[in-house]
Amino acid sequence: MLRSKSPDMVRQELYGYLLTHYAISALICRAATEADIDPDRVKFTRTVRIVRRRIADPAAFSP
Repeated sequence: MLRSKSPDMVRQELYGYLLTHYAISALICRAATEADIDPDRVKFTRTVRIVRRRIADPAAFSP
């Protein structure tokens, strides 16, 4: 569900979702390549949960 009300903001929110999807997919591909496994075997939803947990961790970001 999109939270934006105006067409310009809906477009911006949609681009944000697409960029986030691309970034997570690139992360999956890079991690799978380094682990020498097929990227198709890595679950997208599980990766999103891992990223969310990591972002919520205050020690994940340096000041």
